[in-house]
Amino acid sequence: MTTALITGATAGIGAAFARRLAAEGRNLVLVARDTERLQEQATELHDRHGIEAEVLTADLAEEDGIVAVEKRLADRRHPVDLLINNAGFGNKGRFLEVSMADELTMLKVHCEAVMRLTAAAAGPMRERGRGGVVNVASVAAFVPRGTYGASKAWVVQFTQGVARDLAGSGVRLMALCPGFVRTEFHERAGMGTDNIPGWLWLDADKLVTSALADLAKGKSLSVPDPRYKALMGVVKLAPRSLLGGVSSRAGRKYGPQ
Repeated sequence: MTTALITGATAGIGAAFARRLAAEGRNLVLVARDTERLQEQATELHDRHGIEAEVLTADLAEEDGIVAVEKRLADRRHPVDLLINNAGFGNKGRFLEVSMADELTMLKVHCEAVMRLTAAAAGPMRERGRGGVVNVASVAAFVPRGTYGASKAWVVQFTQGVARDLAGSGVRLMALCPGFVRTEFHERAGMGTDNIPGWLWLDADKLVTSALADLAKGKSLSVPDPRYKALMGVVKLAPRSLLGGVSSRAGRKYGPQ
């Protein structure tokens, strides 16, 4: 049985990946900050699907947390065949309204942790000649929208660049760019969602099904819904000056309240 490691595993997209991969018979390493929730999740997935679910408590905003996950990914006696870098968060407020400490913490989780964990996983995977890494970004990567969008744009560029570097090695890398998904993301950031149109919301389980299909096809970028594919097509054609204004207004309407 192959093993997948998922960061931010206890809620939202991470939990959907855990459910899907457990149902496929994969063993799991579940990573998050809340030990009690991790243990409850591991027990449920083990009892329902008969898989082994290992718990690893780690805060990827802290050096010790990143190191702990790096060590697990580097363990060649218990190899990880699929890494899902899903942990992330948003800050409420515009640039200069958010403390610099919080901005830097976001970059540590979204960029530094993603780079280091990708490296820790991809090295052993390349030696074995197989493996996969999914780095969860966002459609916000394609519009000029503050530190969050910039960090997710970095995830996309980094992932696609490494995918090219490792082409032919048997290691697949893919940046996953969802839109609005009903998770704990907005609640944790204190963001209102009442003004977001219903048609913009995605189902986490369907999103994961689409993402894994794209990974199997060897895609390095996944925008897992026709609605958002169409929106991203418009984004590519729109002038950057116009796009910046639209993005700012949309952020005020659909973002933090």
